[in-house]
Amino acid sequence: MSRFDTVVIVDWSGGNDRGPHPKADAIWAAVNRGGAADAPVYLRNRQVAEDWLAGLFAAELAAGRRVFAGFDFPFAYPKGFCEALTGGQDPLVLWDWFEARIEDSAKANNRFDIAGEVNRLFKGCGPFWGNGLDRDIAGLPRRKDGYHNPFADRRACETQAKGAFTCWQMSGAGSVGSQVFMGLPVLARLRRRFAGQLAVWPFEPLTPQIAVVEVWPSLTVGPAPEGWIKDQWQVSEMARQIGGLMPEQVDAMLDVDAPEEGGIFGLGHEAVLKAEAAPLRNDCFALPHGVHWTPVDEALDRLRQQLTPVTGMETVPLAAAAGRIAAQGVFAPRANPPLPNTAVDGYGFAGARGAGMHRLPLVAGRAAAGDAPGAVPAGYAIRVLTGAALPEGVDTVILQEDVKVGADYIAFNGAVKEGANTRRAGEDVAAGDPVLRAGRVITTADLALLAATGVAGVMVRKRLRVGVLSTGDELVEVGEAAGTGQIYDANRPMLLAMVAQFGHLPVDLGRAPDDRAALRAMLDGAVGNVDAIITSGGASAGDEDHVSALLGEAGAMTIWRIAVKPGRPLALGLWEGVPVFGLPGNPVAAMVCTLVFARPALAQLAGAAWAVPQAFDVPAAFAKRKKAGRREYLRARIVEGRAEVFGSEGSGRISGLSWAEGLVELDEGARDIGYGDAVRYIPFGSFGLG
Repeated sequence: MSRFDTVVIVDWSGGNDRGPHPKADAIWAAVNRGGAADAPVYLRNRQVAEDWLAGLFAAELAAGRRVFAGFDFPFAYPKGFCEALTGGQDPLVLWDWFEARIEDSAKANNRFDIAGEVNRLFKGCGPFWGNGLDRDIAGLPRRKDGYHNPFADRRACETQAKGAFTCWQMSGAGSVGSQVFMGLPVLARLRRRFAGQLAVWPFEPLTPQIAVVEVWPSLTVGPAPEGWIKDQWQVSEMARQIGGLMPEQVDAMLDVDAPEEGGIFGLGHEAVLKAEAAPLRNDCFALPHGVHWTPVDEALDRLRQQLTPVTGMETVPLAAAAGRIAAQGVFAPRANPPLPNTAVDGYGFAGARGAGMHRLPLVAGRAAAGDAPGAVPAGYAIRVLTGAALPEGVDTVILQEDVKVGADYIAFNGAVKEGANTRRAGEDVAAGDPVLRAGRVITTADLALLAATGVAGVMVRKRLRVGVLSTGDELVEVGEAAGTGQIYDANRPMLLAMVAQFGHLPVDLGRAPDDRAALRAMLDGAVGNVDAIITSGGASAGDEDHVSALLGEAGAMTIWRIAVKPGRPLALGLWEGVPVFGLPGNPVAAMVCTLVFARPALAQLAGAAWAVPQAFDVPAAFAKRKKAGRREYLRARIVEGRAEVFGSEGSGRISGLSWAEGLVELDEGARDIGYGDAVRYIPFGSFGLG
């Protein structure tokens, strides 16, 4: 099956260099790796884009990742054109034909001349039209009026794609023809550069590591949210859509027989691509064959690689964005500061001043923060207040403490550098700079930056709904009378509170008895109401371990025997497409496994970046001899700068959780720890717990 690790989508342009700041109708690219989106990249011209693509491809090849590279222009022409021009029906030969003739620089290219040359080969009745230059070009009509085309106006796939433009148009709105002329040479060079590592759909078998595929974002991507450039939004959203497909869905969309005309990826499968969130695969928790005990780092790495976001997206006002997960990268619509301004109270004028006495006449009035900038004649000064936009003719400010002020002049002694005490426009953030990356949990400081650059709303992930379910006949609710042999359910209130502190929406699913039919009914009832489920108890392989048994019956369950203490067994699987994390029933093990495994996995399901807790090396206030084999987590807290651990390591000692303020992590190796030896301490705050 066609499984891709990395999806890159490129929106092409046939025009010249678009300048340093992001613009519409330019080249945009977006990368999505395993459901994690990078911020869209603005590429100012084709030379920059080609270098960027070559670097990306080389990096992905080196990392061993398989790449889906989508480009939004036709890879071929209507039937008959390729053979008429090259003598054969292989579109890739036509790519080389264009690459040999197109001359392209950042500021100019010869695409219109080549179009006229092709038309003249057909005795002036060639297929291309639209001359965007001031000069006339023999054989290339400026408009479609009176134009004769010996070939079909559109390819077969374009007749099925509502709104698709013809590839013969070279200028004006929708001039796909220019994109083809300027895109095929770049693809031809990349194909040659990565020979044997790159294949083109649907003309070659997609066995190499890089697949180059024709896409059309308008097929499935809706209008851009406020604050987004259309092209920027389309590449990002299409990368997300394709990155969320299951391998069998990709195979179905690649199953196209069009050896001469090519095709548009996803045509006929629009509903699948438009799905709000990507479903997980049934094998997402599967371990390699023969694995019995999994080291902690391998377990975490496998979760990171296999899980993708399952949440949809929504736009929220800036005031409601704190704590939410950014669904897309955000670029500054406005510079900060928007205009050059003064950093101090003082007097502004133009240019530097050398040593000695200086006297400058004052203009009437002053410049204060919020005032529209005026103008100051050469040789004059003006009173300025901190934050004021510099008037025209002012680029330097002297502190008010350093001047003598007369009725209509200022005087000062000494040198002043040009630009002193001023802030440049955009010195903090330039218009078009990235100010928020996809997957970031938005902080209050982010709100200040977003507001300063004019961002009113943010596209965020919908909150992950996490159901929490306890299992076991021995459990009773707090407030109920506990019978002989029964215990109060300590896990559910703890886990619900942890889910809330992680930033998700906790959903109390209650407690299930040791009855498989009752548990099945409760899981069925949760489907559609939650995005993920955490259970505690019943996660091993005993007679009463119904969670693992039911997930096994569903055909999507793996018991991960992890080399960790406390913990070890985790039952991981899918129930009707909903990921289930089956935790041990012991509260200490349940909490540790939630912090170490469930927390980063839930964050990735929610659309956030993979979460690694911050740890610190501190002296030990304890002694311990540890055996090799398992990673251990000890309940701990810091006392006078040293890590003190709870007096008992017993998993039944719930009081140790309340006593602790963090965990000491000891790796899998054997170790003799003495007082003062460095140990790794992770405060609960690093896990997101208050």
